[in-house]
Amino acid sequence: MGIMDIFRRKPEVETRSSGTGYTAQLIGARQAYIAGVSGIGELTATVQGCVSLWEGGLSLADVQGAPLLDRRSMAVCARSLALRGECVFLIGDALIPAVDWEVTTRHGVPRAYRLSLPEAGGNTTTTALAAEVLHFRVAPDPAQPWTGQAPLRRSSLTAGLLQTIEAGLAEVYSNAPMGSQVVPFPESQDVDLHELGRGFRGQRGRVLVRESVNVSAAGGPTPAQDWKPQDVTPDLRGMQPLEHLASARHAICNAFGVLPGLFVGEAQGPLVREAQRHLAQWTLQPLAMQMAEEAAAKLGGPVMIDVMRPLQAFDSGNRARSAGAIISALAEAKAAGLDPAQVDLALSLVNWGKDDGAA
Repeated sequence: MGIMDIFRRKPEVETRSSGTGYTAQLIGARQAYIAGVSGIGELTATVQGCVSLWEGGLSLADVQGAPLLDRRSMAVCARSLALRGECVFLIGDALIPAVDWEVTTRHGVPRAYRLSLPEAGGNTTTTALAAEVLHFRVAPDPAQPWTGQAPLRRSSLTAGLLQTIEAGLAEVYSNAPMGSQVVPFPESQDVDLHELGRGFRGQRGRVLVRESVNVSAAGGPTPAQDWKPQDVTPDLRGMQPLEHLASARHAICNAFGVLPGLFVGEAQGPLVREAQRHLAQWTLQPLAMQMAEEAAAKLGGPVMIDVMRPLQAFDSGNRARSAGAIISALAEAKAAGLDPAQVDLALSLVNWGKDDGAA
């Protein structure tokens, strides 16, 4: 073999094992992970309404001990947690959100990250240790504790049902012959029927079927009562689409921690306040406490994130009465000559004492 034969040889095809960093694997393996099971479940208005509540609640939160967690970062984090189940920030002069990331672990604990950071001309890739990254997660999987699960991923059947019903109704309103009628008309020339059909067409009903009434078979001509037009608008009442749609929307709201009654048109003030408290107490505040622990471990100081006070998610009347009762009890304790240790012990019995861990 000569030297020229080396250059004429067809290069061998290089084969590689599949990895998590290639575009094809990302599209296939993370279809349900990033964008929901069907890919379009989060495009429904119900899901976006719940995501907006998460975004607004966390962006209003009081953050103490972590100036990097500004309101913009909290809003970005809330949307990513709601739709993706986790959010990653690179710690620098400011928090830089990651578009995508790969993680290496040891004993189930993240050790290092390879991050894709957003840029106007295209994403850039960088590597960072776990201590340089804020990684917030929602409902981590016990089999993969370094990943989170979005509400849509945990309620895939309901999300798929909601999307299917809304898509089906959209197709009906777009393609069905709504408002069209079957108009009986005596036999005539095709040109006359065509001209008559063009005159009957409207903006919605573009299907016009004409039939002949000049029939002499089976006992004579068609009776006069058959001359009335027949509506061909589809009747969907037997499928109960509105009932199924409402049930799917309520289930989606429940998955996001939002009481379905919040979106009822007849909802009154007490119901709205209770729905607000439920969302803040059972969904956003526990999530904020987990975020505070992660931020405290990475930023080197105590961090507190409070959602309850900015959202006013508490019973103002009972809170005021409780404060008045405590002040009265302290005044009576002072008049009785009790020392501060005894007063604190009594307050601790009802979760009002010093450093008792009560909210």
